[in-house]
Amino acid sequence: MTLDPIHVDAIARLAGSVADSVDDSDHDDFAETVWTEWLDPLTDGRGRTVVEPLGEQQRARVDIDDIALAERPFPTVHGIDSGTINPTSFKNGVVLDLAHAAMAVDPSELSVHRARTIVATVHTNDRTASLESDWVSMDGGHSQRRLIRAPQVNRYAEAVVHALSLYLAEGHHARKHAHTVEDFLLLDGPLYPKEILTWRDRNPELDALTYEARPKSVLENYVRLVERFVEEKTPIAGFVKNPSARVITDALTENDTGFDAPWPNDTTFFTRLLEQQADEAQPDVEPEPGENRRTDELTVTSWFISRGGPDGAMAADGDALGVERKLDPECYEVTFFVLYDPRTDLCYKVESPYAVTRDPEMRQRLQTQILSEVAAERGPPTAVNKADELAKISASEKAAIRRKFESILHSEQQSTHDKRRWGEEY
Repeated sequence: MTLDPIHVDAIARLAGSVADSVDDSDHDDFAETVWTEWLDPLTDGRGRTVVEPLGEQQRARVDIDDIALAERPFPTVHGIDSGTINPTSFKNGVVLDLAHAAMAVDPSELSVHRARTIVATVHTNDRTASLESDWVSMDGGHSQRRLIRAPQVNRYAEAVVHALSLYLAEGHHARKHAHTVEDFLLLDGPLYPKEILTWRDRNPELDALTYEARPKSVLENYVRLVERFVEEKTPIAGFVKNPSARVITDALTENDTGFDAPWPNDTTFFTRLLEQQADEAQPDVEPEPGENRRTDELTVTSWFISRGGPDGAMAADGDALGVERKLDPECYEVTFFVLYDPRTDLCYKVESPYAVTRDPEMRQRLQTQILSEVAAERGPPTAVNKADELAKISASEKAAIRRKFESILHSEQQSTHDKRRWGEEY
């Protein structure tokens, strides 16, 4: 115990001061106003449409037990995910990350589960070092591995090697095994490599980097994946477990709406919009946070088109980082809906290309499938959870892999106090 009662009391007083200065009693009204008046369409400060409804704008609620038992439109669902060891720096100046991608099927299909794609991305200031390799088959042809060199950057080397490893492994694996998908492919995460698409907004050096060959080729995998599934009339979507977009909140702040958006991101806005309170709240009694929340229904929005933030690159008027688009540009636009699970107080976001969701019947089928699975699993769909487990690299495995790199590179990891204190997961 490091805090005495007097310290705890002081912290409580600080919290009280914050509570006195922050009044969120009108946030529900703000959320309703945004929903009813500003999303059809929502424009940014330049007058460009960044969000608009796809079909009729509405909210719906479904009984959790009923939807969990509902007939699901897609007999099989393939999920895909990629896990990494996290960026690692070495004393010889090398910065690297290694990603490991896997595809899962619900119901299970072990031959699909066995296949893996491994990508290591290396950043070094030694321009003479030869670090590139072609794809190398292993495990009797079931899996592949590759080493790539990150583009030269003065800063953000860790962010670059992480994003390139993660998305190259996932995108390549998805394309390599797309032929196994029969009914529905669900990515664990966004539809496109958002982390790379946000580089342009983070720093001029990263902005220039997005147009180099490596980031462009990573995005191209996802563009070709969408084209393949559209051609085969098989739906593809991304299940975002931790959505953090600020397209709506930023646009509200930029526009002359009369107030700054009180939410840190769009997820907080949708949570406020979709959370339901029980009717039997006691008068004159202040409930604890979440105490009166209804937990018997999932709530969900209708579909929207997103053209703001990182989604702007894939909008019809975006440049897709220079990647050639073989379909009409609007086919690649990101469409999404948001669902809220009151049992866990979590919002999830589902993304799919406009070429898939322009069909109203397909939009309904996708929503039914996702709602049913979330209701039954109390979280992400089964295929996503399976892919996450297959692709995950455990703490002990990360440590072993890093030691292996130390041996091969003849250099120790660059240690930090935080890593020593918190261990390999830091």
